[in-house]
Amino acid sequence: MLDDRTTLLDSGGRGRFVWTPQANDFGWTAYLGRKPRISDAPDYPAPARREDLTGLAPAWVGVGDLDLFYDEAVTYAQRLRSAGIDCELMTVPGMYHGAEAVASKAPAVEHLRHSMLAHLREHLTMPPT
Repeated sequence: MLDDRTTLLDSGGRGRFVWTPQANDFGWTAYLGRKPRISDAPDYPAPARREDLTGLAPAWVGVGDLDLFYDEAVTYAQRLRSAGIDCELMTVPGMYHGAEAVASKAPAVEHLRHSMLAHLREHLTMPPT
């Protein structure tokens, strides 16, 4: 959940499994304490609204192409890269939101998890002193 404005857009057929447009609207409304609106939201709860992304930590973004969050995740990763942030983007064809909980042994899910853990190890490992 990077951009509350996704609740105001047509999902384009994404989000039919697990995290639906209705769930997204409920989640953002609960989080913000009001219905999302195009005009404003604080930068912290809606990071996609932040104009300047420079100085943020390296990021790993993984999303399936059937996930309701696909467009916002890809856009955010591209914006991070444009701001000079080390960002790895992994998209998985045919994967929906929450698939890793439903099909944890699927090869695509295992590959996604391996990629995420490798990124974390690379960026969270302290150099020897």
